[in-house]
Amino acid sequence: MPGQAIGIIGWLILGGLAGWLASKIKGTDAQQGVVLNIIVGIIGAVLGGWILGALGVNVEGAGVFFSFLTAIFGAVVLLTILKLIKK
Repeated sequence: MPGQAIGIIGWLILGGLAGWLASKIKGTDAQQGVVLNIIVGIIGAVLGGWILGALGVNVEGAGVFFSFLTAIFGAVVLLTILKLIKK
């Protein structure tokens, strides 16, 4: 169990970093806090994995770095969609 907790904490940290980087890219960092960055990063990882999987990219087993890039990509897409909805 301790290994799983460290894994979950690690993914939360990566999700937070991905959400934060995406918010920097989209210029929404001032509007978001740490918790929202983590949420955007986690949802972005799922969204990015789904989009890339639908395009035929093998996202499973590609490593932590590719997963991190996928999370950033998905988070940027998510923030773009949210910005379009708010208009």
